[in-house]
Amino acid sequence: MDTVAALYRRWLCDLWHGDFSAAEEIFAPGIVGHWPAFDVHGPQGMAGQVRQSYDYFEDIKVTLDVGPVVGDALVAAHWTFHGTYRGGIPGATAPAGTRVSFAGQDIFRVADGRFTEYWVVSDGLGMMTALGAV
Repeated sequence: MDTVAALYRRWLCDLWHGDFSAAEEIFAPGIVGHWPAFDVHGPQGMAGQVRQSYDYFEDIKVTLDVGPVVGDALVAAHWTFHGTYRGGIPGATAPAGTRVSFAGQDIFRVADGRFTEYWVVSDGLGMMTALGAV
C-alpha cells in the first residue's frame, strides 16, 4: 500500500512539477489514460498531457488535498491545480499572468508496481470561467 501511495506521489509531485522522465517509471507501457473527451496511450502519452499544461501555464503547483486512498488495485486522490496563465487557450479572454486554481480527482488502476489505467475528473468549467471563456 505504501509503494502505491508513493507511486501516486511521484505522479503528482514529480511528473506534474516538470520531471517528465518519471513517466517511464510510473506507467506501464500499455497504460490508457481516460480524459473526459479522449484517451491517451503509453507513458509518453500521459507525460504529453501534463506537458501540454506547461504550454498554457507557468508556476504550476499541484497540491494533494485528500489521499491517496489505496485499495483493491486502485488508488484515488483529490488535488488542486495552481498556475499562472501564459495565454493561448482558444476562447480565453483573460490576460497572460492571470492566476488560476481548480480542483480534480484521479483514479488509477495499478498492477506490478506501475499504473495501468487512469481516469480524471476536473473542474474544467471553473478553469475556463476563470480564463473568461465562459
